[in-house]
Amino acid sequence: MNRREFVRSLAVSGAPALAGGALAHPSEPTGNRGNGADASESARRIRRATDAAMAMQRRDWEQGILAQAMLEAAERDRLIQLTKAAMVLQMPDGRMGVVGSGSPTDPAMGGPAYSKAAEWTGDRAMQKAVEDMLEWILHKAPRNAHGILYHTFHAQEMWSDGLNGAPPFLAAMGFYDEALKQIDGYRERLWNAEKKLFAHTWDDARQHLKDPAFWGGGNGWAAAGLTRVVRSLPAERRHDRERLSEFIHEIVDGCLAYQRRDGLFHNVVDRPETFVETNLAQMMAYAVYTCIAEGWLPMTYRAKADGMRAAARTKMDSFGFVQGACSAPDFDRPGTSTEAQAFCILMETAGSRFE
Repeated sequence: MNRREFVRSLAVSGAPALAGGALAHPSEPTGNRGNGADASESARRIRRATDAAMAMQRRDWEQGILAQAMLEAAERDRLIQLTKAAMVLQMPDGRMGVVGSGSPTDPAMGGPAYSKAAEWTGDRAMQKAVEDMLEWILHKAPRNAHGILYHTFHAQEMWSDGLNGAPPFLAAMGFYDEALKQIDGYRERLWNAEKKLFAHTWDDARQHLKDPAFWGGGNGWAAAGLTRVVRSLPAERRHDRERLSEFIHEIVDGCLAYQRRDGLFHNVVDRPETFVETNLAQMMAYAVYTCIAEGWLPMTYRAKADGMRAAARTKMDSFGFVQGACSAPDFDRPGTSTEAQAFCILMETAGSRFE
């Protein structure tokens, strides 16, 4: 099964037994990280999640979202290392970090972080690598007649995942209109205004929803991606910032309508027969904390973010792996994934602004 091309398994099983919320045997600090004895609970969890993530095998989007997590956690050396590694697996067409054939847009998830690493180092080869990937996204990647990017090479499909791919990269590089065009194109095809949720897959060739399920991970990608876009928009794009902020608010409300009492969500959020999943809570907590801090969501949402964070914290095992996430490599059961590690880091970093 190709990654995330579900229908996601409707397995009813929950997450495996865990070590509980408290971290066991925290590792000693490395790199740029602070003194372990003085670190907050967030800092300890970021360290543990990072160590586990760096041990995991990764593909293009996984490398990219982990790089973004390192950027937001101010892990400068880690980010530069990840960028250099992505350069090793750069395709002739410009896509970075590709294992196998990859996706047209997944590599862009790391674009803003890779760009920052290039800026920090002044490394011309690194700068060119980012420029080449931007050229791919702007002019070479497959898209429909209206210019909306496809998510796969083998089919004319748009996935909710893609909202965290090209749009944040385009916005970070100053191509605001193109970023907004991609968001609007995906919204037109995948958004359910009644449910306030994204369906997962649009088949552009057949002009219908191939996968109408409201996959939690896809909605989490969308909320996180839009949050990153708004953050990149300049102050003079006030109307666009407000419009996207309202859209994020809708996605948050759409997901929260299906939140479980324990703070987590089902893999397909409106289908309780699907397994209980960890990563959407992390993704939404990250988006909510960020939006509150930036003034895009009211402080009344803080309690919801805290609840999701607390629930997700109980799923980290003693080795720093977030358990119960929609699991790599097939994303059809509970387990672990690099993206869950990355969003643990992003959630804790965003949440620590309120401590």
